[in-house]
Amino acid sequence: MDCIFCKIANGEIPSKKVYEDDRCLAFYDLNPQAPIHVLFIPKKHLCCVNEITEENAGEVAHIFTVIPKVAKELGLENGYRIINNCGADAGQTVMHLHFHLLGGKTMGEKII
Repeated sequence: MDCIFCKIANGEIPSKKVYEDDRCLAFYDLNPQAPIHVLFIPKKHLCCVNEITEENAGEVAHIFTVIPKVAKELGLENGYRIINNCGADAGQTVMHLHFHLLGGKTMGEKII
């Protein structure tokens, strides 16, 4: 498999890690869209939200227990945004399930 996020998770490509455990990895986005922009990925390859099943939903649930802890460590007490793009039409450029944590500034109500 030629997935850049799998290679990052396996340590084949370096990243600026924020958090790591046996199930997920969080690292800074190389093209940040906010003062704080961290990507959360499951270490198990899932292409996108469309591949979430009852059997693997625990991977996503785990990430969503880690996000608030990391957000607090990064000083995002006043809030943050979580974004997921599913498929090319939504702007997903890496076909490995990931969630963007954006914060560090006041954001408007509209996403686009």
